[in-house]
Amino acid sequence: MAAFFIYIHMNTPSQRIDAKAVKAWRISGSLYILPFALGFIPLYIFVDEIQSVPFIELYAMVVVLLFFMLVFPLSKIRWQRWHYEINEQEIDLLRGIIVKKRTLIPMNRIQHVDNRQGPIYKAFKLSSVSVSTAATTHEIPALDDETAEQVRHNISAFVTQAKEDV
Repeated sequence: MAAFFIYIHMNTPSQRIDAKAVKAWRISGSLYILPFALGFIPLYIFVDEIQSVPFIELYAMVVVLLFFMLVFPLSKIRWQRWHYEINEQEIDLLRGIIVKKRTLIPMNRIQHVDNRQGPIYKAFKLSSVSVSTAATTHEIPALDDETAEQVRHNISAFVTQAKEDV
């Protein structure tokens, strides 16, 4: 069993996503929780009429618990568990918090590559690289803009080369 663990550990993809992803994901997580937190305000205003203080307190505790679970530790753990590697034959993605997911994407199966950047990523100068195959789309999140552009260019060149070889 120990030899198997060492084998898996040694083959972990070498590249990491940008550390600024933690801050970006914390802001994103906060924005997801915000509607639930704002939903607490009408409940609190009408508490005199409803007389369900335990329900209100339970709701507030759940919102606070979700906030601190999603925003702080989950963002850091998610960043720590994200690895990728790109070579001439394939793209290797390893991610997951509870269940690790590893995806190998052969270069000759890739149809197109895109860079994406939403408003939060733009504030942190981050981009995601999306790789589309006939079956699905895979994403490498939170790369700094220069790295994302270089990754997109490298994948495109490797795909061209792989399709010429076939």
